[in-house]
Amino acid sequence: MMVARIEFARTGGPEVLALVETPLADPGPCEVRVRHRAIGVNFIDCYHRSGLYPMPLPSGIGLEAAGVVEAVGEGVTTCRAGDRVGYFLGPPGAYAEARNIAADRLVKLPDAVDDRTAAAVMLKGATVEYLVRRVFPVKAGDVVLFHAAAGGVGLLACQWLKALGARTIATAGSPEKAALARDHGADAVILYREEDVVTRVRALTEGRGVDVVYDGVGRATFAASLDCLRPRGYMVSYGNASGAVGEIDVNLLQTKGSLFLTRPSLMHYYANAEEIAAGVDQLFEMVTRGALRPLIGQEFPLARAADAHRALESRATRGATILLP
Repeated sequence: MMVARIEFARTGGPEVLALVETPLADPGPCEVRVRHRAIGVNFIDCYHRSGLYPMPLPSGIGLEAAGVVEAVGEGVTTCRAGDRVGYFLGPPGAYAEARNIAADRLVKLPDAVDDRTAAAVMLKGATVEYLVRRVFPVKAGDVVLFHAAAGGVGLLACQWLKALGARTIATAGSPEKAALARDHGADAVILYREEDVVTRVRALTEGRGVDVVYDGVGRATFAASLDCLRPRGYMVSYGNASGAVGEIDVNLLQTKGSLFLTRPSLMHYYANAEEIAAGVDQLFEMVTRGALRPLIGQEFPLARAADAHRALESRATRGATILLP
């Protein structure tokens, strides 16, 4: 059978993404063919496309999708044709009408979670889960600084942190995005284009600083993030939306208050079937009980994947972005 999918043969800007018709074979042993109904767009897709995270070329793109099982290969016992499933750990190739993928990468979707919601929440929600529950286990009363709070990850984080009883200071780029972050649980929002983030954080914490910073922006915010921490605070640098941080003088951590620094990866916290099951169970429980309300701010047809990347990289998006095959 032939399916449409997005590929890129060279790294670069969104213009390198091309829609192609390609043959899709029957699923092999331990594989499942999934017909996609909604596809998640994430910043890591931009890193793959740009070459920041190198991959063999030509390549498909996208780590996350939700859909229905069309066929199963030999040896598959965990699902059958007609099951609603999703995945968010790749390998790249989710920007497609359908694909074959290893059965052990799939998660069953609860009836209460529709396809669009699943595609919007799995990777971003799993990211928030491991950040706030395992990288730095946030507890009630902790003071948190979360950058880019009006994005897909940020809005989920504001809600999860509220459920944990933390006090969240968020950053956003416009009054509209600031209002969105407040609506999703942020206690205070700093307009980083108009206000000095460090000065405002110190004022909001009476000079103490925050317990932890979650920074997915990277180069543009890293130095200021360190200055927002209390002594022995935790700097969690989990993304590079503005570019990679680059070399770091570790002595800064001592001079700025014996700080802790980590650069975690989702793949290391969802490294096996047990961790995947436990994390996804927590995530879907939060969604089904209403503690997490994913906002889908943008939907694009699959053929306009390049436009989705342009919107994401220009910070013109709100909440999650999905593609529809």
